[in-house]
Amino acid sequence: MGRSIEEFVTQLRSFTDRARTVAGSVPTRLSLPALPSPPGALSAAQLRAIAEMVTAQRAAIGGMRAQLDAFDQQLAVFERILEPLVEWSGTWARLEEAVGDLVRRDGGPDEPVPDRGPDPSP
Repeated sequence: MGRSIEEFVTQLRSFTDRARTVAGSVPTRLSLPALPSPPGALSAAQLRAIAEMVTAQRAAIGGMRAQLDAFDQQLAVFERILEPLVEWSGTWARLEEAVGDLVRRDGGPDEPVPDRGPDPSP
């Protein structure tokens, strides 16, 4: 078993040596980006920015809630105003229908004149 580990390490070394040779011939425009200095500072700044953004979004949601509550209160008032108007319009519609029925029954102007047949006078 010792021999198989040695062979693996040898193969791994030869692969890394070839990889270094190939990497040396890669053009410079394909180089890896440089890490920020110090690496932890950028991460802390990013986390701080994310935390501030979340706080701002939560504040915006709080403002939206306040606006929605105000809008809901306005709709409740509007709803209370509409209730009697709906009842009144229903009553008015029934009154119009009753008056219309009364006018039609009494032979009002909308009722057609009955046909009496041909005129007997020549």
